[in-house]
Amino acid sequence: MKTLLDRLERAGRFAENTALVVLIATMIGVSVFQIINRQLLGGSFSMSWADELVKIIVLWLAMVGSIAACRDNKHIRIDLITHILSGPVVAWIKIVVDIFAAAVCAMIGWQAYRLVREEAGWGDMVLTDIPLWLVHAIVPVAFMLISYQFLVRVVKLLHGLFGPEPDKAGS
Repeated sequence: MKTLLDRLERAGRFAENTALVVLIATMIGVSVFQIINRQLLGGSFSMSWADELVKIIVLWLAMVGSIAACRDNKHIRIDLITHILSGPVVAWIKIVVDIFAAAVCAMIGWQAYRLVREEAGWGDMVLTDIPLWLVHAIVPVAFMLISYQFLVRVVKLLHGLFGPEPDKAGS
C-alpha cells in the first residue's frame, strides 16, 4: 500500500512540475513573440488572442504553483509560535492549523465549483471557442488538491506523534 501511495505522490509531483514548465514556457514564448511582432515586425501577425491566453496561463500558473508550494510545504505560513515552542506542542499546533487550512481550502473549492457549474450555463467563450468554465475549472480542482495535501500532512503529523516507536534495542 505504501509503495502505491509513493508512486501516486511521485506521479502527482511529476504532473505538477511538468504543468508548471509547460505553462511558463508557453507564457514566455507567447509574450516574447508578441514583443517581437510589435517591435520588429510592425504587428504583421494578428494575435488578438495572445493577451487573453497569457491571462489564462497566469491563472493556471497561480493555481498549479499553489498546489506545488503546498505540496513542498513552501506556502505562506504565519508560524512565529512554532519557533518559540518545541516538542509535541508544535506538532499539535501544526495539526490544528493544517486542519483549519484544509477546511478553508475545501470550502473555497466547493464555492468555486458551484461558480464554475453556474458559469457552464452562461455559454461564455474565451479564445474564440473554449468555454470559460473550462478555463476556470482549475480553481476548484486546485483548492481541493490543496485541502487534500493539508489533510495528508495532518495524518503524517499524527503518525509522527502516535506511530510506532523506532526499535531502540538495536541501537
